[in-house]
Amino acid sequence: MKVLTAALLAVAAILAGLLLYRQLSPGVSGGDALDVPKPVPAVALLDDRGQPTTLAHSDGRMRLVFYGYVRCPDVCPATLASLKTTWATLSAAQRAKVQVQFISVDLAHDRPDVVRAYLNRFDPAFTGLTGTAQAINEAAKAMFVGLVDTRPHSDHSQMEGKELAAARATAAELLHGDQVSVIDTQGRFVRVYGNGAVIDGTLERDLPGLIRRYGS
Repeated sequence: MKVLTAALLAVAAILAGLLLYRQLSPGVSGGDALDVPKPVPAVALLDDRGQPTTLAHSDGRMRLVFYGYVRCPDVCPATLASLKTTWATLSAAQRAKVQVQFISVDLAHDRPDVVRAYLNRFDPAFTGLTGTAQAINEAAKAMFVGLVDTRPHSDHSQMEGKELAAARATAAELLHGDQVSVIDTQGRFVRVYGNGAVIDGTLERDLPGLIRRYGS
């Protein structure tokens, strides 16, 4: 319990270090905008089809990015379910300008096919990314997402049999920032919504305005 408490405080400290300000604009009254938009780096990752890509890759759409993992017991499914509800409120024209992107932090379990199957439970239009520990950490750091793994440190890529099973069994000890980050069409991190603002409908209310502001 003490380890988990310390880890949670570490996540909070990382998030507290991000200096944001409230930016009001027509149709967008929630979330927090970065003072200066921050280009995301071209960190090498894999998409949910197992194809190489980068964090900076854009298909011309605005992105809503959420870090989590498939066996997350609470925050991840709740957030993705909320994003599913939000997605359903959009028109076809609006959906064409938005991509919901899930980035897994569980390298031992969440292979691309596992991530793809998980996202299909919410909406087949949602996309997923994964990668090496170094890549995921770099990607998370670039977007001010705190990651804390309280499991014994090991190179999961070298594990076999019971050792790997044990690591997977403690997946609930993976802690991560629960915000949804907004990336504009130019690949810049521009705004962030805390989990409460996602669950309570603030993001859903703002999304049409976000699309007008950042999706074109």
